[in-house]
Amino acid sequence: MQSPENYQESTFRDRPSTFGKDGKRIWIFPKLPKGRLYNYRRIIAWSLLIFVYLAPWLKLRGEPLIFLNFLERKFVLFGNTFYPQDFHLLVLAIIAFVVFIVLFTVIYGRIFCGWVCPQTVFLEFLYRPIEHLIDGNSEQQQKLAEQEMDAIKVLKRILKHGIYLFISFFTILTFISYVIGTSKLCEIFNGWPIQRFGMLMVVLTFTGVHYFIFSWFREQVCTIVCPYGRLQGVMLDVNTIQVAYDYKRGEPRGKGERGIKGDCINCYSCVDVCPTGIDIRNGTQLECINCTGCIDACNAVMKRVKKPSGLIRFASEKAISEGEKIKFNARVIAYSLVLLALLIVITYLFTVRGDVETEIDRSPGTMFQEYGPDRYSNLYNLEMVNKTNSEVDIELRLLTPEGEIIMMGDPLKAEKGEVAKRDLLIVLKKENVKMSNIHVEIGVFEKGKQIDKILSTFVGPNALDH
Repeated sequence: MQSPENYQESTFRDRPSTFGKDGKRIWIFPKLPKGRLYNYRRIIAWSLLIFVYLAPWLKLRGEPLIFLNFLERKFVLFGNTFYPQDFHLLVLAIIAFVVFIVLFTVIYGRIFCGWVCPQTVFLEFLYRPIEHLIDGNSEQQQKLAEQEMDAIKVLKRILKHGIYLFISFFTILTFISYVIGTSKLCEIFNGWPIQRFGMLMVVLTFTGVHYFIFSWFREQVCTIVCPYGRLQGVMLDVNTIQVAYDYKRGEPRGKGERGIKGDCINCYSCVDVCPTGIDIRNGTQLECINCTGCIDACNAVMKRVKKPSGLIRFASEKAISEGEKIKFNARVIAYSLVLLALLIVITYLFTVRGDVETEIDRSPGTMFQEYGPDRYSNLYNLEMVNKTNSEVDIELRLLTPEGEIIMMGDPLKAEKGEVAKRDLLIVLKKENVKMSNIHVEIGVFEKGKQIDKILSTFVGPNALDH
């Protein structure tokens, strides 16, 4: 926390708020916000944290809720297993996600950063509260940082950073379990640290990185590293809804009668709670993550001085300059409809995705063969992917034209995640082969129910040869 004099002298337009004139870092000690919006954020953040830590352990249809095995190219999302054959869905989902982020930011600003970004969730709702619990409030933290090292300070530092390291270690193990699974993770623990020493070093290295980010680097991630924060300047405009200060109502600042002075009493409560150390009254800035801490702080002050809330609120620059409330104009509605359409399309594609994917192609370089005195046959290659979490037993039937499918080798079965490959013959009566190229329809049946239909071709002799 800085003094009001330092705030007034700050040159926020030529350097980040956490850097001094000499280029050295200015440590900030923000107060924990209190208010309605902060309570909403806390509910969302803790829901996300609980989900992140429990998802690898919870099972649905025999699989973890989320499993991202990049080594074996197997991905599980909420009980649905995805394999390389579903790569197109992944590409579409990534494209839709990027478009969603851009459009969402253009309309609603950086709400993602302040409400659901992992950096914010871990720092503001896990690490920062622990710091307040051990080191005290923001004033006590600043005093502790400036005082000479003594026994109490050493004990507090050991306790705080010990907890930080434990959380970082446990978090990295959780992330690893997303990739290798919880059962394999438990196997890796056997024999540590002597056995599987290399894996232990990997875990400790990533633990160190995680600890460094949340114990020291902190808000610098948002202002220096995060590309989304850097790109926000080209995505926001005067119609973007974001956390904003109503300068028309608040200026000139200072305590006084309404009409002589603005509603802003220059108490700096909005700055004291800012996790990136900015003064929102200076306008939209790179560091602002739309966390709404300043809104809660300002509303509390306005209530005490008996003035209307909303001096700092969600609003667009245009709405504030024109003294109007937020209006959902045609652009906002159109972009919102596009966002909704993207979600519907992606949801539909994932919903209609088949549990069993079967592909049948004529064997390359082969022609028709006579199969007995009155029939012709073609050789085909079959590849079937079982995307379910149990064994499947598939039956193929020739729908059109009239004929027979003869499976070569073992029956067409596949364990979960298995890719089954077989050769098969399609046999047609000569009297039904009246062209050199005939379209055939093959039905894929599971337990007597048709689950797919495959189109292919059957090659016969030239009609002139009959």
